[in-house]
Amino acid sequence: QVQLVESGGGLVQTGGSLRLSCTASGVSLDNYSVTWFRQAPGKDREAVSCIRRRDTLTYYTDRVSGGRFTISRDNAKNTVYLQMSSLKPEDTAVYYCVIDRSYTYYGGRICGGNTLNVWGQGTLVTVSS
Repeated sequence: QVQLVESGGGLVQTGGSLRLSCTASGVSLDNYSVTWFRQAPGKDREAVSCIRRRDTLTYYTDRVSGGRFTISRDNAKNTVYLQMSSLKPEDTAVYYCVIDRSYTYYGGRICGGNTLNVWGQGTLVTVSS
């Protein structure tokens, strides 16, 4: 059974940092593009960042581009990370790690399109003002 488990969320002050982890079981993450989504209370879910399989190109939504967030993978640990810095209250959301069958779009470039569709349970990030 394929599972994704996120960790690393918590409460942080504005300007602080957190690193989210997404560890997989039942599948090798390096064979898949992995997307981080987030959903804030009362808002639509949005794709935040994606790392492509094999070539490990990375993409970010404009809201977190400019170096605030960095996605990476450690194949030896079968884990994908989302390093978040300069956090803002508007970053408050539940963050989900996803092997997404659908594509997500980043300035005209696409990521995702996997053969599987697997979601983690989510981890809550709260940024206080």
